[in-house]
Amino acid sequence: MNYYLLFKSLHLISVISWMAGLLYLPRLFVYHSETTNNDRQKETFKLMERRLFLYIMNPAMILSWLFGVLLINSIGFESIVYLWLQLKLIMVLFLTIYHFFLFHCLKNFINNSSKHTPKFYRMINEIPTLFLIGIIFVVVFKPI
Repeated sequence: MNYYLLFKSLHLISVISWMAGLLYLPRLFVYHSETTNNDRQKETFKLMERRLFLYIMNPAMILSWLFGVLLINSIGFESIVYLWLQLKLIMVLFLTIYHFFLFHCLKNFINNSSKHTPKFYRMINEIPTLFLIGIIFVVVFKPI
């Protein structure tokens, strides 16, 4: 069995799932922050946000990292010297930090203490897209 291709496939599936969550959760935050005088709707958003984060985003992030490390292991850890891989890992690290920032925002919504505007959530919704574009170009073109 070709473990490299297996790990690569599972890595891509995990990353796609993780990115879907990173793009959708801030959109839910936009709608949640626009909700006023409707406690039932706010509770629905809290439930949706929590489930998305805990049951899709967290496992997808963990699996993305796991299969990414297994991929690096399968090509050899000495490949860490390549610029393209270093750049990818830096961008993935920033996406991971962004992931935990979204968790902080989620906790604020759960505690009814969100201080950000819908415009703020619309703006941060673009962050994962920019990193995704950067990661794809770095991986495909593999600059030295």
